[in-house]
Amino acid sequence: MTADKKVLLRVENLKKHFPIMRGIFRRQVGAVKAVDGLTFDVYEGETLGMVGESGCGKSTAGRTILQLYPITDGSIHFEGRDLAALAPDELRKVRPRMQMIFQDPQACLNPRMTVGSIISEPLDEHSVVSGEKKRERVQELLKLVGLNPNHANRYPHEFSGGQRQRIGIARALALNPKFIVCDEPIAALDVSIQAQVVNLLEDLQAELGLTYLFISHDLSMIRHISDRVAVMYLGKIMELANSHDLYRDPLHPYTQALLSAVPVPDPNLEAKRERIILTGDVPSPANPPSGCVFHTRCPVAVEVCRQAIPEWRELRAEHWVSCHLAE
Repeated sequence: MTADKKVLLRVENLKKHFPIMRGIFRRQVGAVKAVDGLTFDVYEGETLGMVGESGCGKSTAGRTILQLYPITDGSIHFEGRDLAALAPDELRKVRPRMQMIFQDPQACLNPRMTVGSIISEPLDEHSVVSGEKKRERVQELLKLVGLNPNHANRYPHEFSGGQRQRIGIARALALNPKFIVCDEPIAALDVSIQAQVVNLLEDLQAELGLTYLFISHDLSMIRHISDRVAVMYLGKIMELANSHDLYRDPLHPYTQALLSAVPVPDPNLEAKRERIILTGDVPSPANPPSGCVFHTRCPVAVEVCRQAIPEWRELRAEHWVSCHLAE
């Protein structure tokens, strides 16, 4: 990003470890290092994509940034304020500026509440509006996400999966947020509906000036929607760069392996392409490898990879990588 871009969110050495408790007295015997030292910025108005295999810590990172999980270590500065250092009542005042769109629209909507009640719940919680103005705001939000405003009295089960996700988006927009974490918002939807939801998110971003952290394992969709992309593996970011640069010339072996698995629509090119097949399984985050966490599966790993943690360095302009061998 250029120098005139304003940093909206700054994450430094973010860690989230979940304790492992055992025995009659429930003593801690270890920790699951779900997020283990993330450092990155999110610029105002951009979409930062976050990709990686299932279980690499993407969703945990998003929830920890929004303080849905208390952090283990590090700092999260949003609009210049350290969220981890705020008292609960101060954090509550900041929450309307940060919202989340969840992965499963069916699981995150209360089946006993009408759509109007679900969307207006944030308005009630923060005492924004009431009465007729609240009803008008709910109808305005439904219209904004492409739903019929007259359906506010219906229940979630009366809507399709794509419509339910639109309801979740409307709820996230209720308090006029600046920053939204999109936690795999299209993973549970049909492919045709995925495109509609992504187009809606792009339109809303342009209209409302939103900033997204878009979490997904769909590399093609991340390429389409993201300005920059962060690649995660076992709780750490392996590479972070402009979307075009990362897909054109990935520097980290893990990124190269991921991109080699993405199908190409040209059958002639697909037949000639070489795929990088990673051996072994992802290690347990409760007992990550020494040195570079990727060295157990890396096809080019050398002795230094097993012993020393690679430095998080800017190898090219706005292109960060965590690898001893990247050049």
